[in-house]
Amino acid sequence: MADTVLLSENDLRACVALDLESLAAVENAFRLLATAAVAMPPVLRLDIPEHNGEVDVKTAYLPGVPRFAIKVSPGFFDNPKRGLPSLNGMMMLLSAHTGLLDALLLDNGYLTAVRTAAAGAVAASWLAREDAAEVAIIGAGEQARLQLQALRLVRPLRRVRVWARDAVKARGFADWAESALDLSATACDSVDDALANADIAVTATPSSEPLIQPHHLRPGLHITAMGSDAEHKNEIAPAVLGAVDRYVADRLSQTRVLGELHHALVAGTVADLSTCIELGQVIAGQRPGRTDAGQITLCDLTGTGAQDTAIANFAFERARAAGKGFVFSS
Repeated sequence: MADTVLLSENDLRACVALDLESLAAVENAFRLLATAAVAMPPVLRLDIPEHNGEVDVKTAYLPGVPRFAIKVSPGFFDNPKRGLPSLNGMMMLLSAHTGLLDALLLDNGYLTAVRTAAAGAVAASWLAREDAAEVAIIGAGEQARLQLQALRLVRPLRRVRVWARDAVKARGFADWAESALDLSATACDSVDDALANADIAVTATPSSEPLIQPHHLRPGLHITAMGSDAEHKNEIAPAVLGAVDRYVADRLSQTRVLGELHHALVAGTVADLSTCIELGQVIAGQRPGRTDAGQITLCDLTGTGAQDTAIANFAFERARAAGKGFVFSS
């Protein structure tokens, strides 16, 4: 008989938040991708078009990490019309030594949201200018808010400008940023206005049409693209990737298929992949990130199974230390 811990979303929210320790766990996952024999198969994707749904399954084994996660992440984007959340999911956490199920994390997508925001902050900590103070957020949903919260852990932000297709949500985001985060915040009428003076730009939308264009680029800008986690999604114009000084991927084998790089390759604006590097290589010191304050950098984050294994182990250890969860034998 083996004991398994069942952890609810409430359990996990009580133990895991965006803090420097959660960022460190995700950063270590990127480092291991560059330095260790990580086993990470391609993303398994299931589309259910008649219900505007998609399901991703991600997993990875990280050497030295005691457990590996298998994550099931559905997104059904008509759910809000039914009064249901569009995103949910769960993670199975299995022993890397025995394969037995150590924990079932019924997080409803919460851990994915945290590790995604943490990845954005890790990217900024290695690629954005040290003095970056103004951020443009494109999108006004939950992930946009988490991205801003995470960025504040690594850069001295003072101002945020937000644009979203829903102007009401953009104004709500700006009000929240001022009241909850004590930032100067403006809801903008256009992407142009949002990026006018940005040191960092974060895209966090499900857009299938490019939002950031070449004319938005300015010396010293760092862009983190979060939304292109499927072949049809595209937030950054292909010409942008051909114009930046550093293109950095979470995993090139994924961004070539799912990310902004995929669209640039199809358009022919990027042809030489030898200039494309991975975030883990920058963290490990294998390849240079930003080397000049005037450089323009772009990080293409599609979300990896390595991040899921990292955050699931982190959450399990915190929950166990706090005495959370229901233990049952199987």
